Amino acid sequence: MNLQILPLAITMMMGPQIISAIILVTTGRPVRDSVAFLAGVALAASVGVTITRGIFSLLGHGVSLGDPSQRGSVGTVIQFGLVILLLGAAVKNYVRRETVEPPKWLSALMEAGPGKAFATGFLVILLMPSDIVVLLTVGANLEQNKASVVAALPFIGATVLIAALPLLALLLFHRRAATAMPRVREWANSHSWVINVVTCLIFVLLIL
Repeated sequence: MNLQILPLAITMMMGPQIISAIILVTTGRPVRDSVAFLAGVALAASVGVTITRGIFSLLGHGVSLGDPSQRGSVGTVIQFGLVILLLGAAVKNYVRRETVEPPKWLSALMEAGPGKAFATGFLVILLMPSDIVVLLTVGANLEQNKASVVAALPFIGATVLIAALPLLALLLFHRRAATAMPRVREWANSHSWVINVVTCLIFVLLIL
């Protein structure tokens, strides 16, 4: 796997994903719920990479994705196609910024238990359009480099680490984090369109 793919873990957790992690550290049992959330994220990232690697492996039997260094290779063209989709999403979020609201299920996380926290971590990775694009990019990269899913472990680990940042902040800074996190949560909820646009642009910069 190319090292340029590793930073894509940042975009995996941008948006409702990181907001979910922040909300869970403001619940009554933040450590328990956050650990369950991280387990869901880890499993989803592993499953997602395995699925997309398999898809491009099957595709590679009929169409050669080419060498990663070849700008005109099929694999590179696919990645640039994904970049175009993300740019379109960024423009859409900016145009609709006045009406964009956070998903209603985010507020329900305040009452989440371990089961719901785990399910949330699993689903926000596998069902979010931006994460699907990232996972497809990782799968294409693995196929181009003829690498197995094992090569994606650093990417999966980085994704989980970023998801764990709110919990790590709570454990390290205790009262300060407990005071700051609700304010961060409120800002993220009211500026979700900013997070979505930044996510798309980071993705584009990392690929290009």
